[in-house]
Amino acid sequence: MTRASTLDHWESYWKGHRQDIHDTYSTGGRLVREVLADGPVEGRLVLEIGAGSGRDLLELARQGARGIVLDYSPAALVLVRQQADSLGIPVMLVQADATRMPFRDCAIDVSFHQGLLEHFRDPRRLLAENTRITRPGGRVLVDVPQAWHLYTVMKQVLILINRWFAGWETQFNVPQLERLIRESGLEVVRTYGDWMVPGLWYRVTREVLKRGFGVRLPLHPRGPAAWSRAWERWRSWLRGRRWALHSCHVIGTVGRRP
Repeated sequence: MTRASTLDHWESYWKGHRQDIHDTYSTGGRLVREVLADGPVEGRLVLEIGAGSGRDLLELARQGARGIVLDYSPAALVLVRQQADSLGIPVMLVQADATRMPFRDCAIDVSFHQGLLEHFRDPRRLLAENTRITRPGGRVLVDVPQAWHLYTVMKQVLILINRWFAGWETQFNVPQLERLIRESGLEVVRTYGDWMVPGLWYRVTREVLKRGFGVRLPLHPRGPAAWSRAWERWRSWLRGRRWALHSCHVIGTVGRRP
């Protein structure tokens, strides 16, 4: 039986990551990029839901947002507080259920979450709550695993044998995600995607060597700077092509509350 994504599970997970958060892959800045694509956040109330490490929210707070982090895991909130204090960035921490958030209607300018929606058997409950707390004209950004990717195949195999670190979760294709956003009462502004950098095989190899042999490869393999710049230009071009989203390991949709 696949283990559930319970509070005890996430408490244990985030307690184990307090000392090595900088040895854990981030989102590569894509959430910050997509939030800022709609304009500056200075002075705006920005909420990250199910934040985990909270690194994206902290960057937006550094750029002037009034940042709020909501998570139901106290260990995750401790991790965010440690980082915020070390950076001298003020943030508000809230421990709560994401389907019953303690905010009044239309209170938030921008809310976002990554790696969260896929853990809900009924994602509509979370999205309805996202819509409720967002002001008219405000944004909701939802970032999820993309269905048609080798990463998803690997994940589902590990879930099947009860070895996936995050317990049960699902994934979405572009039409599914956009339909859920519209059904929650939001207008679809755009859908984006991104590719795994470094790639899946490097990440798997790195994890196997670390866990099995105590060998730590760098987070990112070293290579010619010209190659990195060329790859980034290619990714930027692909992001503007809807067909390319089906090759991404993650996709996201930005919704606007009418």
